[in-house]
This record gives sequence, C-alpha cells and structure tokens, in this order.
Amino acid sequence: MKLQSSLLDATVRLAGHESVLVLNSALDPYVRRLVEGRQTQQIQDVRLVLAEDSIANAEASMHIAPERVQHVAFHDYILSHDAGEVEVALMNLLYQPSNAWMIYGLRVAAHALRKGGRLYVAGAKERGILTIGKHMQAIFGNCETLEISKGQRVLCSVKEDNPLTSEKASEVLKVFAENQLDEGTRLLLDALEVKPTDQAIDLGCGAGFIGLHIARLATRGRVTMVDVSLAAVATSRQQAAEQGLTNVRILPSDGALAVYTEQFDLVATNPPFHQGGLQTTEIAERFIRESAHILRPTGRLYLVANRFLKYEPVLHAHFHAFEEVGGNTKFKVLYAHGLRTR
Repeated sequence: MKLQSSLLDATVRLAGHESVLVLNSALDPYVRRLVEGRQTQQIQDVRLVLAEDSIANAEASMHIAPERVQHVAFHDYILSHDAGEVEVALMNLLYQPSNAWMIYGLRVAAHALRKGGRLYVAGAKERGILTIGKHMQAIFGNCETLEISKGQRVLCSVKEDNPLTSEKASEVLKVFAENQLDEGTRLLLDALEVKPTDQAIDLGCGAGFIGLHIARLATRGRVTMVDVSLAAVATSRQQAAEQGLTNVRILPSDGALAVYTEQFDLVATNPPFHQGGLQTTEIAERFIRESAHILRPTGRLYLVANRFLKYEPVLHAHFHAFEEVGGNTKFKVLYAHGLRTR
C-alpha cells in the first residue's frame, strides 16, 4: 500500500525560506508536489535537498525544478555534509529497502537538522513505523504521533540538546558493504559462460558479484557495471579496487541509458522485482528490451529470476531462442540469444 498523500499534506508545516531534506523519498506524492510547486500551503523560497540513492528519481525532480532542488547521495550524506544545515527532514518508509536504511535515515536527520528542526516520518505498520518510532524516541529524545489513518502514521521528532543525536549521527550506512551472495546470483554465476575476450555488462550490478566474477574470467575483455543506486555503484567500485581488477568500469545509470550507444557480447543481470514496496515485472522487462538494443547480433543474455515471474514472452519478442540453463525450485536462469531484427 502506498502512503496516502493527504497525510503529509495535513501534518508537515513549512515556513518560507526553510531548507527541507528529503531522505531517500523523492517519489513520495507530497515531495513531488513540493518539487512541482503544487503544495497546498502558500510557501515561497523553500529549498529542497534530495538525499536520494536513485539517480533516476533524483534526475526526474531536478529536471522539473533545477533552481530549487539539490541532489546529494544518500549513503554518504553524513561524511560529506556539515551538521545543522536544514530545518525540516522528511522520510517515507515505503521507499527504504531495509530496516538499516530507515535507521540510517534517522541518523542523517539527527546530523543534518538544526536545533529546533523537525523530522517527519511516514509509513505503515507493516513497514515498521512503530519500531522506527522507538528509534526516533531513542535518538531524538522525543517522538509525537501526528496522524493515524488506515494503518498509516506520521511521526515527528524535534532536534533538541540530546547527546544521543550527535553520538548516533557518527555512524554511516554500511548495508551494501555487508551484502552476502544471494541464492539467485549464485545460480546465475554457476550457469554463466564467459569468454576471455567478452565485452560484457552487468545490468543492475548491485554489490557487484556478477560483474566482478565476469571480470576475473574475461581476462582479455572488459566489463561495464551499471546501477541506478549510488550506494551500489560506490560499493562495486570499492570491491573492484580491493580485488585489483583493472578491466572494469562502474557507472551510475538508469538501466542501460549511460551505455545505450555501445555494443556488448554479453549481458548478465539479476533484476529487482520490487519498486516502492510493490512487486513489479517492469524493471526486468525493460532490462530485456535494453539488452536486445545493446547486444551485438551474436550477443548473449543471462537473466536470473524467481520461478513464478513470467519473462518468457518478452524474451520471445526480442530473441529467436531462449532456454532455462540453471535454477532450482525457487529460481530459474534464462539464457537468450539470436536477436530479432531491431
């Protein structure tokens, strides 16, 4: 369930000339109206700072109002920005991929807010809003429930002289560095055939397991790794450097847009199938279409997916042949080749 847009409209109070920090929640309907200048309150000169992980979400907002919207990376905000710079912080739990991201968002707010500044957090009970409220109370020393409607809540904390705010703010987001190899990716790596000279791309690279594996095998080739997540890009770059791999480049990209004019021999991907807390096949289907565009005529695509997801019709529309080459009862690894006429 998506957050009812009326909740933040009814609870957030902004004054002119305030700075508003949006914590990885650029898709929130209220934030969208702030960006577009369609908020219900008559507010002038509000400056929006999007601490956003997704470059796609950030660029969409920047395109609408470049003069009022600034984008910074969510994952390293504390390390790269001074304390006490904003008056208001907003976070919607729907758009946070894990509990670690939610708690990190609270710590960013504790770091970024000036004394007297307000943090508003919106979310549903099933997304952990009650637990997050306890963390807000521990970090800020106060937490008030402003609104409850159909399982959704808006909570507010005020930055005071609480020693826990400075103590907790010293921590940074570590979730990607702690990633483990997931089952689907392991099955993909087991089935993947890499040639030494492959020009390959890991589409939606995440923590980098697939692309770095290919780089170790394509010793006379090159691997490009792309992801819409700035935290994923940073982690993959760190991993490549630590492993001493020089035949790798890692780029932030909304899908394959950053390399859409290039051609590759191999595409490998473990695409996400959740967006904004909802299940979707759109991301993987887009990755398949983009793979068909960037692959050479003899190129190959490897994709791993949950077994219940039906990507075969899209594969059939863009490739002459595809087959299952790995998997188990939960996952399937699909191999496609033989591009249809573009």
